[in-house]
Amino acid sequence: MANAHRHEWAFVLAATVRITRDFDVAEECVQDAFAKALATWSEQGVPASPGAWLTTVARRRAIDLARRRDVAERSKRFLITDVAGDVSPEVGSVEDDRLRLIFTCCHPSLATDGQVALALRMLCGLSTAEVAKAFLVKESAMAARLTRAKKKIAIARIPYRVPRGEELRARTDAVLVVIHLLFTTGHTSPVGELLTQVDLVERSLDLARMLAGLLPDDAETSGLLALILLTDARRGARVGHRGEFLALAEQDRSQWHRASIDEGLHLVGQSIRRGRPGRFTLMAAIAAVHASAEHWDETDWAEIVGLYDLLLKAWPSPVVALNRAVAVSFASGPLAGLNALNELSAEPQLSAYPYMAAARGDCYFRLGRLDQARDAFEEAAILTENGVERAYLLSRVDELTLK
Repeated sequence: MANAHRHEWAFVLAATVRITRDFDVAEECVQDAFAKALATWSEQGVPASPGAWLTTVARRRAIDLARRRDVAERSKRFLITDVAGDVSPEVGSVEDDRLRLIFTCCHPSLATDGQVALALRMLCGLSTAEVAKAFLVKESAMAARLTRAKKKIAIARIPYRVPRGEELRARTDAVLVVIHLLFTTGHTSPVGELLTQVDLVERSLDLARMLAGLLPDDAETSGLLALILLTDARRGARVGHRGEFLALAEQDRSQWHRASIDEGLHLVGQSIRRGRPGRFTLMAAIAAVHASAEHWDETDWAEIVGLYDLLLKAWPSPVVALNRAVAVSFASGPLAGLNALNELSAEPQLSAYPYMAAARGDCYFRLGRLDQARDAFEEAAILTENGVERAYLLSRVDELTLK
């Protein structure tokens, strides 16, 4: 049942929303369908097509509710289907309700936090409590966030369809950004005592796979899936036996997930061959360089710096510039890296960013300026809210204090 919930929830919910035009009613119907499946399948066995079975039950429940509650009339306040333009020319013959659901959840008129919350709730089937836990907020606050997003869809009369033309590209970008945000939040939890929120990572991977399957010719969609695969492939090597953080140079690369790396490398190649690479394809290419090096000292840092130069043109960002500076420190030496970091010292976005202080500390350490390195690592530890990363930084402080 858990497997069916994970893999079929989005499909069943999306098909049901087409009837109800109401997210809340659709959720109720799908939950009823899963509850019925739990009772029925335990006696009769899992059907050959679990998704089709669940969809049929949920849609029948929706029709029944429509008759009893007059949902058809009430739903005029909610989602509206553009029948003539249900599927855009760019998508071709794809008529998958999940695609409509993704684009509705990630409509740019919604606040980013609302897009993320809806994506987890509607596309992944997480409960409000689970979504709240993923982002470390109170359940009541997350419920309010979800309610605001749903009301926005109703009030703005956001159509339940795939957009057309240039709007499709713009909306696809919003979808990719949301999925990437889900992944980065799970890959390194912003706060808490766990380095990785595995469930959040796996949900983002599910969404990326879904979108890549629905838009197979979109280079950036393939690029995002590649980025997630290549980065998450290191998951098993990021912490040691005692749960301590292991930097990239310290990781046992034999523990990296080879199948994910192979798939990611294949996707990167496909994305690059499709034309001028965008933000996610370039980030995936950087991850591919790391994944292709059997050992840390075999990393092609000059290639990584070149890719960051391209990424800065495609996506100007202080964080990208910071990552480039770190790459420069390994390609051209810690002094060159420190100079590149100093050029970013006036960036407001980086003033309280722990990785900026940590990067400076590493450059100082490699230059033998140990007092400055200790101060920088201590600053990074103060700014860091992830317990595993903080413990690592404090261990660096202790190590330097003893010298």
